[in-house]
Amino acid sequence: MLIYTRLAPPKEPKRRSRGGCSFCKEKKKKCDENRPKCSRCDEHGVECTYAAVKPRQRRRRDPLRLGLLTAGTPSEQYSTPRRLSEVSYFSNDCDYFRWRDDDHGRAASKGVDDAAIFSPLSPTFAGFPMLDFAPNDFAAGYPENDDSGVFTDAPHEEPVIDENDTPSNNAIVSRPRSPSPDMALISPLLVGPPFLEFTAPVYSEFSERPNRRALIDHFCNVLSHRIVFREETGNPFQQLILPLTRKSPPVMNAIFALASAHLEYRGVENPEKSLYFHNRAIQGVGQLIQQNDKVNRNEILAAIMLLVYYECLVQKGHSNIVAGHLKGFLTIMCTTVPEPLDPTGIFLERAFRFYDVITALSNGTSPLSSPPSASHLLPLSPLGAPTTSPLSNVDTLLGMSTTLWPIIHRLSTLLPLKSELDQSSSSSSSSSSCSSSSKMAVLRTEFSSTAQAIERALNDWEPSSTPASNSNIQSIYHNALSYRHASLLYLYRTVLGHTRLHPLVQKHMRITLEHCDATVKHKGPMSALLWPLFVASVEAVEKEDRELAEKVFGEVERRQGMTNIGEAWEVVRGVWGRDDETRPKGAELGGETEGETVKNGEEIWRAVGREMGVSIVFG
Repeated sequence: MLIYTRLAPPKEPKRRSRGGCSFCKEKKKKCDENRPKCSRCDEHGVECTYAAVKPRQRRRRDPLRLGLLTAGTPSEQYSTPRRLSEVSYFSNDCDYFRWRDDDHGRAASKGVDDAAIFSPLSPTFAGFPMLDFAPNDFAAGYPENDDSGVFTDAPHEEPVIDENDTPSNNAIVSRPRSPSPDMALISPLLVGPPFLEFTAPVYSEFSERPNRRALIDHFCNVLSHRIVFREETGNPFQQLILPLTRKSPPVMNAIFALASAHLEYRGVENPEKSLYFHNRAIQGVGQLIQQNDKVNRNEILAAIMLLVYYECLVQKGHSNIVAGHLKGFLTIMCTTVPEPLDPTGIFLERAFRFYDVITALSNGTSPLSSPPSASHLLPLSPLGAPTTSPLSNVDTLLGMSTTLWPIIHRLSTLLPLKSELDQSSSSSSSSSSCSSSSKMAVLRTEFSSTAQAIERALNDWEPSSTPASNSNIQSIYHNALSYRHASLLYLYRTVLGHTRLHPLVQKHMRITLEHCDATVKHKGPMSALLWPLFVASVEAVEKEDRELAEKVFGEVERRQGMTNIGEAWEVVRGVWGRDDETRPKGAELGGETEGETVKNGEEIWRAVGREMGVSIVFG
């Protein structure tokens, strides 16, 4: 049985006159079209001109392709959500992070709207506007079936768009091809699916707030790649540290703090400052420690190590907070119940050993841990890394300097030993006791023998593998050699007290800068390059050496984008300025210079940094 009904009369379409004067069209106001001068032009005292009315143009809409084309076609750009790192990294002055939190913490005040990136239900999705469509757009995609009475080629209407109107107020006039019948068969309306699948917000499992999801994205896609050497099968910070956030809010807040601080240095604003997340992470770590054995030890260690990264990134002024975090890390390792060594624990211990030595070299103090044996520090690989790989001798955090690290660890103990020897020498001069003289002799012998052993070990050391054609391996190789020659430079200049113009100091300064430059030129990992670069740059005297140091500093800062790199460069410039003021004109290499050291034998760069209010950890 067929059901018939009478169609309702079509509504009178709203029509807009296109014969208004030029002034009213420009102001987007309705014109009364009085001639020779309309009332609005007469009121404003302007000339009233009428342009020729252009004929209307018919324009068919493009067929809706969204969700109907196969994968690998241009339609993918409509179905793939944008990665937030495209905003957070490639545009430092973007407005994406300038969120205004409403009651739900999701409204955006300006910039890229979160719904425009994530929500498939909004007028725009994945950064692209959804296409409007009409039933007739699908006519070519469905078969005609006049016999069954279901699919019919019924007369349809073509929209006529007034091109003089604004896009938001287009006047669409329906013009039927043929007169509509009084009675018509009711048939299903053919509407195509808007999407084949819906995509949830990226990183929605971490937070409901878009600005926090952006921080996770920046940590995963930008920051985590800047602080490792090896990740052919995945980044260890994503593989090992990020899963801990599921049950550990302190680890999550520490990641938020680190990512936010990195963006703040790049000039990207975030309504929740890095200091806010840092304070919450500190409080959370304290609560975890109070729980004793009720919490996973890796959660505490991961939160502390992320805070160490944070402090090295944003540290301003003189503070020993990094050393305090490292002491807390070592205390947790020694006092908690030891757990079976797992990849996360090994990775965290490796990060601790790196920062323990770097902090000692930065502050002129002794490391907290004992020197590791050469066999103990085997290259740490990412999860799932193949055993036969060109990167098999590359450590995730230490690069090719894994076997060099025990030597650098012993090198970092020499400056405190030298300070103790100087103090004993001063006390023995005021006191002629046999005990003081004996102590000084023992210290002098220990210092001399240790320095000679370290010098021989550094001269004999070579990276475990030769550089390949791969640019990443080339960068890692030169990074390791820069550490070797920077260690020799530190030994001769800081520990043994040679002058800046001493041939050995200038030789290893120049070689270190050349290896730092090679690391940058190959555009591979530049992680942990700051210490050798700084140690060499402060000793540069010749113009070409200083120009090379400035070039490499600029490239490293542009790549890494961290506060301690910029502050280290300012200290280098301060040292150069003081050296130019105190060094006699025409001084030759190997000669003595004035003002190279300050009171108590302190290195000149430490004095300059203290005057500038800067304390740097070269991690």
